[in-house]
Amino acid sequence: TEGRVPRWEEMWVSHETIYQAVYVQATGELRRQLAAALRTGRASRKPQGRVPSKARHIPDKILISERPAEVADRAVPGHWEGDLIMGARNQSAIGTLVERSTRHVMLLHLPKVRDIYGVRDAMIEALQSLPEVMRRSVTWDQGIEMRAHAEITMATDVAVYFCDPRSPWQRGSNENTNGLLRQYFPKGTNLSVYTPEDLRRVQDSLNGRPRQTLGWRMPTQVFNELVASAA
Repeated sequence: TEGRVPRWEEMWVSHETIYQAVYVQATGELRRQLAAALRTGRASRKPQGRVPSKARHIPDKILISERPAEVADRAVPGHWEGDLIMGARNQSAIGTLVERSTRHVMLLHLPKVRDIYGVRDAMIEALQSLPEVMRRSVTWDQGIEMRAHAEITMATDVAVYFCDPRSPWQRGSNENTNGLLRQYFPKGTNLSVYTPEDLRRVQDSLNGRPRQTLGWRMPTQVFNELVASAA
């Protein structure tokens, strides 16, 4: 009842948690109505009291602790992990996205290294190309290239979550895939020489490779089966 505090501490919920839930779960028309109704005009929540001010180089970021529990068990498709693989002297990069349920890979062509708006545009294009059932969330590290994450979410209705600092295991599928990608893009090489067509060939090669974790099926096969079953 009003004015009473639950007896069990685990049932206590702060106002900040409620605000974050509203912002994260709002999608589509609800998100647009939310943005219009707010005095700030934002459709994402600026964290209050969660991250020290000196660490807020990524504005309005939502940490992995706020991510829905359904992401962790891989039972629900459409949740992705992302990162950059870097070229020689960190002067070039390729964006990588891996879908957690199917290990399906998408590679992002980035002409300029760590270009915030280049990453934003490449992410929006890649996510908008996906069937709706495969567009739920992305988990990224805290790289500065994702400063425009709120614009990605507004354009795609895909929530973006951020790992804790120095915690690559929180993107285990992506880390494993990045290791496989080094067979095609060795460390210490200039990644800017690869064209979008080159990236598509590598992407198709990985997605057509049978994976033990998928019962020796190909990521493309599992991906297509999930999309067809949701139709």
